[in-house]
Amino acid sequence: MQRVDYSDLVEALRDGDEETANQLLKEVMPRLEDYLRVVMNASPIEAKECAHQAFLDVFERIRDDKINESKYIFSYLITTSRHTFLHYKKSQHRFTSDDEQYNHHVEPADQMQSLIDEERMQILEQCLEELDPDDRDLMNYLLAHPDATTQQVSKKFGISGANVRTKKSRLTHRLHHSVKRKMSN
Repeated sequence: MQRVDYSDLVEALRDGDEETANQLLKEVMPRLEDYLRVVMNASPIEAKECAHQAFLDVFERIRDDKINESKYIFSYLITTSRHTFLHYKKSQHRFTSDDEQYNHHVEPADQMQSLIDEERMQILEQCLEELDPDDRDLMNYLLAHPDATTQQVSKKFGISGANVRTKKSRLTHRLHHSVKRKMSN
């Protein structure tokens, strides 16, 4: 079971107890990153950067003795991470609509779907690694360029159009069953 009360983190940071602080941060940081990825739909890189920036901001407040209730530090870290992410998105001018889309929580079903999709991608990557290098290159190209014509793929890999279609079909079938097998384990 994961810890909910991280008041020890505040005390460790105030007292300069680096060992305890580092141990607690190993628990806290992944949880902040997961929150940003699942709830705020941040990319893994954005989540990591924003979580670290949020921690630095909170660390400054702890050092300046501006944290009154240390038992709420995790909630404070979550809120600061969220605000850091929103500020980052605003500064990047990447809004697809207005700020409202980031001010609501993603539905639990969407959160689960996001985690399932991520797990499937990891399994697909594992299955791709099991292919021989030529087949892996072909599948990576097809995945990266889904609109590529048979002729374009044929020219890129120096194989006939019929061979492209056959390999694509066989490799897709093989990957499908490999992913399905690994998902059921």
